[in-house]
Amino acid sequence: MASQQQQPGGPMVQPGLQQPTSIQQQQQQQQQQDFDPVHRFKMLIPQLKESLQNVMKIASLNLAHNTTIDNGIKSSDAAVQRFDKSLEEFYGLCDQLELCLRLAYECLSQSIDSAKHSPNLVPTATKPDTVQTESMSYAQYLSMIKSQISCAKDIHNALLECSKKIAGKGQPQGIM
Repeated sequence: MASQQQQPGGPMVQPGLQQPTSIQQQQQQQQQQDFDPVHRFKMLIPQLKESLQNVMKIASLNLAHNTTIDNGIKSSDAAVQRFDKSLEEFYGLCDQLELCLRLAYECLSQSIDSAKHSPNLVPTATKPDTVQTESMSYAQYLSMIKSQISCAKDIHNALLECSKKIAGKGQPQGIM
């Protein structure tokens, strides 16, 4: 017990030993949040607000500076901040937000399509306690997958046939 120390707000640990699981969990959580478009969107909103404030501030300062030059009060020696750079930063953040929203929409669409085409879950052997009444048996699942594969093959064959017909019409016929 003499070699163990109490960490503030934490359990007793031996000196020199760290808790790698909590660090790994934090890294995994951070990586998961980086890939989540909704979380990324929420993280970008404060940056967008700050960027918009910066654009407005620089525009105001430049307008005031140009007004004093037009009125003949000042010469144009004073350095002013570049409005175009701050506006470009704002537009860059807007583009990132648009991409996040599009990605979130695509994820939602895929989730809806997935639920529509495979609405019932198949119980796994590792989690037998999560069997639900609306889940399908493995045999039902296999037959559903086989029907989806045959449908995909039919579509593939139809596309191949159409491409052959199109390619055949594009080639000149033999001269008679």
